[in-house]
Amino acid sequence: MAHMITQRELELEIVEGERPDRPIRRMLRGIRRWIDRHPRLRLAYRLGVGVLGGIIAIAGLALVPLPGPGWLVVFLGLAILGTEFAWAKRLAALTKRQLARFWAWWQARRAERARAARADVARMVDPT
Repeated sequence: MAHMITQRELELEIVEGERPDRPIRRMLRGIRRWIDRHPRLRLAYRLGVGVLGGIIAIAGLALVPLPGPGWLVVFLGLAILGTEFAWAKRLAALTKRQLARFWAWWQARRAERARAARADVARMVDPT
């Protein structure tokens, strides 16, 4: 049987990945400082991030009604946009909170339906 990842395990994994002392994060900060020292390159970088993040977010929205990773792709696009634009970072945080609320509601709904189904089966087995 597959192991289900708990919310706590996921949070710990995210914290570990966001540690500032990780080698890739240090390298990326160095590249970013170099880009920031060149105004034209900075503008081109922001434009590239905006276009790439926007395309990915819009593609994710198009995928949402289909089976598959639609919301994951939307979050990826917002995460890319959030590296350069504060509004995107706020939107991503808001969307994550709303999706977490929806997911909690959905899981509670599924648990209630499962409980009701078990009660129905029990009544059919022992109708007295």
